[in-house]
Amino acid sequence: MHDHEGWRSYGLRGLPHFSGRDRVPLVPPLSLMIEDRLSGMSDPFVGITTDGAVHAGLRTLDGDKVSTQAITDAALAFLQSLTPEQRSRASLPIDSTDWRTWCNIHVNLFRHGVLLDDLTPAQRDLALGVLRATLSARGYDYAIGIMRLNGLAAEIVDHDQYGQWLYFLSFFGTPSSDEPWGWQIDGHHLALNTMVFDGHVSTTPTFFGSEPRSVGDYSLFDPEEEAGVVLVRALDDGQRGKAIIHPSIHPDDLPELQHPFDGRQASGVGHDNAVIPYQGVSAADMTDAQRNLLLAIASSYVGWNANEPAKVRLDEVRSHLDDTWFSWYGGYGDSDAFYYRVHSPVVLIEFDHHPGVIFDNDVPARHHIHMLVRTPNGGDYGRDLLAEHHERFDHSNGQHVAR
Repeated sequence: MHDHEGWRSYGLRGLPHFSGRDRVPLVPPLSLMIEDRLSGMSDPFVGITTDGAVHAGLRTLDGDKVSTQAITDAALAFLQSLTPEQRSRASLPIDSTDWRTWCNIHVNLFRHGVLLDDLTPAQRDLALGVLRATLSARGYDYAIGIMRLNGLAAEIVDHDQYGQWLYFLSFFGTPSSDEPWGWQIDGHHLALNTMVFDGHVSTTPTFFGSEPRSVGDYSLFDPEEEAGVVLVRALDDGQRGKAIIHPSIHPDDLPELQHPFDGRQASGVGHDNAVIPYQGVSAADMTDAQRNLLLAIASSYVGWNANEPAKVRLDEVRSHLDDTWFSWYGGYGDSDAFYYRVHSPVVLIEFDHHPGVIFDNDVPARHHIHMLVRTPNGGDYGRDLLAEHHERFDHSNGQHVAR
């Protein structure tokens, strides 16, 4: 990023009212905000690491398998409902670079696939069926809630840069019971990347967020917010001193960590290869009760997945609990805004309160939340397991043949 002040003084709230449907040209100030991400999206994929070196063998195809038929059936049902032109737009090669161009802001910078807003109600329900088959009931409620609140945002600003159905759905490869394939939904505050093959389901990077995050009695992300507060309050003074990297997330106190896309998050769009060292307090230095609270945080995020994949994922996290770190920025009072990170060899979780974009608050507040889940060491987009798959099977003649 060459001109921090250029985008910092402008911010997302100051952008012109671009439609969320149409691709926006990368001109200032957008180009200033996205400049450092463009090269990252096209660099060879490595994955999130702590030191630039990938630690191999953390996950394997020989691990527990799950049934993927429901996801495959839902994807095929949706694709069969499309016109040939729609199906062409929705379908991309398995190795397409578009996997990595998801973006959580409302501006349409890189969207691809078929737009839910262009579908008939019947087609749209089939599209949502893919989400229902992939996610747990709570994960699905979050995804649908994000969309609905994005529709509320459109009413607040009275402009089509927001909208309930301004989300793009794409399929990579052909949904199949034996060949690798995947799907992606991408739009404001919602990005989910799912790879399916060999009895495995990978769903990272996952971005969930919302502004507003509640209306009436309906509120999103309360368990994730509360779980972080419970753990930081459960630490003793010495542990908390290690965990709290900075006691404030006010822009004046942490100007170097205020990006309009990310806030304090280190693994956002375009940061597939970010080097993020461990920080804070290690689970190895926690009591059993505190370790259970840390595992409860991870379980809340892993629980966005359907039950079987969630169990497999949580077992992965549990197996590396001693190597899991927890860090915190901000206060931990009942109304304080904060950021926290859970980071291990197999999972990276980031929770952040943001300033207003739809609303006019310039400092982070609890009514705007961003959450990210990554699989470090090459696991995002299922790349680690996919590489192992291609080592075991020959696809050179368009067939799936064991080597």
